[in-house]
Amino acid sequence: MEPAPEPAWRLSVAPMMDWTDRHCRFFHRRLTRRTLLYTEMVTTGAVLHGPRERLLAFHPEERPLALQLGGSEPAALARAAAIARDLGFDEIDLNVGCPSDRVQSGCFGAALMRTPGLVADCVAAMIAAAGPVEVTVKCRIGVDDQDPEATLPAFVALMAAAGVRRVAVHARKAWLQGLSPKENREIPPLDYALVRRVKAAFPGLDIILNGGVPGLDAAEAHLAAGLDGVMIGRAAYHEPALLGAADRRLYGAATPDVPPEAAVQAMLPYIEAERAAGTPLARITRHMLGAFAGRPGARTWRRILSEGAHRPDAGPELVERALAAIGPAGPALHAAG
Repeated sequence: MEPAPEPAWRLSVAPMMDWTDRHCRFFHRRLTRRTLLYTEMVTTGAVLHGPRERLLAFHPEERPLALQLGGSEPAALARAAAIARDLGFDEIDLNVGCPSDRVQSGCFGAALMRTPGLVADCVAAMIAAAGPVEVTVKCRIGVDDQDPEATLPAFVALMAAAGVRRVAVHARKAWLQGLSPKENREIPPLDYALVRRVKAAFPGLDIILNGGVPGLDAAEAHLAAGLDGVMIGRAAYHEPALLGAADRRLYGAATPDVPPEAAVQAMLPYIEAERAAGTPLARITRHMLGAFAGRPGARTWRRILSEGAHRPDAGPELVERALAAIGPAGPALHAAG
């Protein structure tokens, strides 16, 4: 009997505001068929009262796909979860980690680490509404003056009691006063050891590590250390080619790795269809600028796309012209990850 396939969330690309939109996700999916992808965070207010069709639109080929919600009202989150269920999302995640001022003013995101009982009520309502669709939580190890050694285990215990089976932990504290959102991604020290201890304390839960993971080598090391999954954020966005080896290295797939040239070629029909629907080329290619990071010709690739994609008539031919500037990858680059 063959072993069960590894779950999609063994590797995931983190939800990132202004980055992981549907065009970014479609490009990432050209590189990896197995990795779990996330939407940008969408607030319950936007889901319930905003341009839902535009905000929640996705191509079926993006799946497996998780919707990340932002909110703090159980009833509203339950209604949004039911909508996500009906639209076909594979998972629904509650954001308890974003430190931005806008999120704080709405009393959700990382600020919810201060009110874990409310978070438990929120996820319980979401689970009841989501039916078979799994509900997860993405959090920090704590905020401001909280002691993560006490805060994180207590928070995870409440999530488990509410019915959550998987928690993604950004292994940094969030400082809601005094640090910008960018600084909150870089300055507070990472505490991977604490996340591993939480996994050991909750063996029945799936614990996903997020924060500062630079590539597949590090992801494999975290998995070998006992964590259930790894979430990569900025590294996957700025150097998406690393995803081309994910299916083989993290999921045991027998398929060959996907070079970025092939992923770009596979984007051309999508670009043509999107251009015909009125989507400006730049909205798509801005997510592809890092496709050849470190490769000969990468600077020319970025320049051609950056300078030309904003023209009203720009289309797939511009991408093909930029692709012609790329030189061959050396052995070290092929093996990197």
